[in-house]
Amino acid sequence: MFSKLMPQEVKFFDLFNAHAELVVQGANRLAILVADLGDGADGLAGHAQVIDEIEKKADKITHDTVALLHTTFNTPLDRDEIHQLISKLDDILDLIQDVAESMHLYDVRKLTQESRQLADISVSCCERVRSAVSLLSNMDNAPAILKMCQEIDQLESDADRVMRTGIIKLFREETDVRELIKQKGIYELLETVTDRCEDVANIIEGIILENS
Repeated sequence: MFSKLMPQEVKFFDLFNAHAELVVQGANRLAILVADLGDGADGLAGHAQVIDEIEKKADKITHDTVALLHTTFNTPLDRDEIHQLISKLDDILDLIQDVAESMHLYDVRKLTQESRQLADISVSCCERVRSAVSLLSNMDNAPAILKMCQEIDQLESDADRVMRTGIIKLFREETDVRELIKQKGIYELLETVTDRCEDVANIIEGIILENS
């Protein structure tokens, strides 16, 4: 399937791939931000700015995809699938941006090992999203794509466990209530990045089931 796609149809996959690449860039920058704060560094605003710039580039790709959808008669996937996929990809980067902005607004000065773990898991999830998206143009890749989706599901479960462990430690060890609230909020936001990746995986699994 998709072996005789017209140029306009191929462009959808190019846009998906470009957006997924930006998702990984945003996740990597977030992981650097979290690691720097864990070491007591002061580069939060700079990292947040870079993430903002990445998110704006992704917004343009989302806009271009929707515009192309409105002007293309034959699409390689169901129109609703295309819209859902690009929207869910955008949701990942929006949330990554929310994490960085929340750290800035909360004036977070330190982060825990659990936050680092969650950021690293988020990167792994986003990398698998990129890999799955890159294979979508050929349904012969269905087994590999489904394997990536399963790995995303597993990583999301891992993030749940790390978040719960971190929150338990906070309530046992953190005596400053304001700090507890800040850290708990960051844990929850970081874990939700993996939830949004799982949303993309679910969309992709649906595409595979309908088209393979």
